[in-house]
Amino acid sequence: MYVNKVLDLSIAGARVVLRAAIAHAETMGVPQCVAIVDRGGNLLAFERMEGAKVLSQHSAIQKAITAASHRTSTGTLPTELGVGIALATGLRYAPIAGGLPIIIDGEVIGAIGVGSGSDEEDIEVAQVGIEALKTLLAETK
Repeated sequence: MYVNKVLDLSIAGARVVLRAAIAHAETMGVPQCVAIVDRGGNLLAFERMEGAKVLSQHSAIQKAITAASHRTSTGTLPTELGVGIALATGLRYAPIAGGLPIIIDGEVIGAIGVGSGSDEEDIEVAQVGIEALKTLLAETK
């Protein structure tokens, strides 16, 4: 086969994920930075909520890129290995929790990165964003 057919996250889909994640962070009372990337790690949507840590904008984007490129959640490697990979990649790899791949029909179509809360808060906000997209897709089938 000379051409692969792949699913890819659209900007409209990224906005669904972003809006749901931000809304959930608001209900939690935890200001967050939220980044959404496509399967290639290209930034599609980003928001830094008022009160979110300024430097978390960078980590949120890197978490999303890492989750998309590695096709797995961030923060799962042993600390020493994660830091080593981060150094070996010129700090492009995010070894901290809060990045989740967006998987539809078994394919990674993009990823979300969330930062500024605790690991658990970042992951929860990311999961809610992804679930909003999955719910919308299920309703439109």
